[in-house]
Amino acid sequence: MSDYDTIDSLLASVGPQAELPTLEFRRSLRERAGLSKAQVARALGVSASTVSAWETGRDPAGETRTRYAYLLEGLSAKLTTSNDNSPPAAEQPAAENAVYVATSPPPELEHDSDEVETLARAEPCVLCGAPARVRVAGFVQHLDPSDCRAPSAGTPEPPAPRPDQGTRTPSRTARPSRPASGESRGRAFQEPSKPTDLIHEAVHAALAENRGNVEAATATLLRRAIPDAMRLLDETRKGARYDVIAHPWIPDILRKQTSRGADKIWEARPKWTLSALPPGRHEVTALDINGAYLSALKTHLPLGQLEHSTGPAHDRRRAGVHLITPPVWEHDAVLPNPIGQRDEPGPLWVTEPTLRLLLRLSGPKHRLCEPPEIHESYTSGATENLLEKFRIALKDARDTALTHGDELTLGYVKAMYSKFVSTMGESNFNRELYRPDWMHIIRSQAFANLWMKALKAYDSGLSIVRAMGTDELHVIGDWRRVFPEGHRVNEVKVKETYVTEEAGMGE
Repeated sequence: MSDYDTIDSLLASVGPQAELPTLEFRRSLRERAGLSKAQVARALGVSASTVSAWETGRDPAGETRTRYAYLLEGLSAKLTTSNDNSPPAAEQPAAENAVYVATSPPPELEHDSDEVETLARAEPCVLCGAPARVRVAGFVQHLDPSDCRAPSAGTPEPPAPRPDQGTRTPSRTARPSRPASGESRGRAFQEPSKPTDLIHEAVHAALAENRGNVEAATATLLRRAIPDAMRLLDETRKGARYDVIAHPWIPDILRKQTSRGADKIWEARPKWTLSALPPGRHEVTALDINGAYLSALKTHLPLGQLEHSTGPAHDRRRAGVHLITPPVWEHDAVLPNPIGQRDEPGPLWVTEPTLRLLLRLSGPKHRLCEPPEIHESYTSGATENLLEKFRIALKDARDTALTHGDELTLGYVKAMYSKFVSTMGESNFNRELYRPDWMHIIRSQAFANLWMKALKAYDSGLSIVRAMGTDELHVIGDWRRVFPEGHRVNEVKVKETYVTEEAGMGE
């Protein structure tokens, strides 16, 4: 095939993109139809945050764009038909002025918090126990009482629809009565799903899809790790105090300088080896820090768009990246430099965890260095708990898997949090979240956590031999009196042990 044939083939694969209405009209169509972002997201196989982005400034591409355009066109046609068939506005009761499709919940049940949720898999109705596919305010139930099966003896009959109701959704959904003291709530009652359930359900579905073949199920789960992590994030963000801005404006220092190059942020990754061992023969233990990136999800993350500022002041209520001149480090003989190994002197851009670590070490408790000099910053209002529910859901699933020796779930959970962190920058694998500032901050937090473990070991009398990356710490001495041993996130495990002489340790 010639070069021109290749080009012609490429041109032939490019078709016209589906037309999309304006951003405001997209949102208006969804809201008038009584659909939540989560419902639209499930229908299109994306996350609710992606739908939010489509309504505030970003367009989908490819097949997803075509399907989204088809949905919007269908909603527009249904809503137009509903308007054409309705009586004139003057003849309508005041409560009926809002337009919605017949299959959607009435205005009384429309909530920004997505209280009305369509389930992918039927669950027992709280009223009759028969399968239902709608959850309202946490209770699985049939919206139309006529769909409820005959209840068991001793249970009140559900109210029959009024003659003027027809098949229309009832204006109010029946809620279960509270059981008397000491009375059980019955097997039909189902507690609302927890975020951890999404992880277990995905594992069970992968096993079923691959007929119990663990190796094939593992491959399936690894392929789904990124979109599944985004869905879990959406689930854990429901009712949250802060909105996640998934695609903010990003300063040039956070953009790659070349297609294969890096941006200008220094993550302070440690790669340090003790230059001279104590005299004699030593047994060195290489410790593996469990779930380093998982623990690092608890860090100060900027909520919104980064704003530029100058001057030496550091506001602990904000977070971002900072141009600093790092202090001189005079403890290389026993502890790694907190900013890692850097050949070039002078100012550099560091993340929030690195700056906070340096400020902490320069404070009255440690006095290990001078404070860094801050020249300018890009920051936003911040919180340390933005991803806390997400982190806890992953941690709980990991702990349960450890208890049951479930290697499949362990691998899946690790893939979810590690790929979540590594693809939120300039990546083609995750277009739902573009936060390179978060990626650098979480990575740097993992490095800072390792550094603080090295300091804890040193202060407890251990000799630090190596500190590598986010999860490797080599020590001499009785480390078990300093760190708990095990496989959970707050524990460490032995990676290897080796014996070395004063002058015999190699790289």
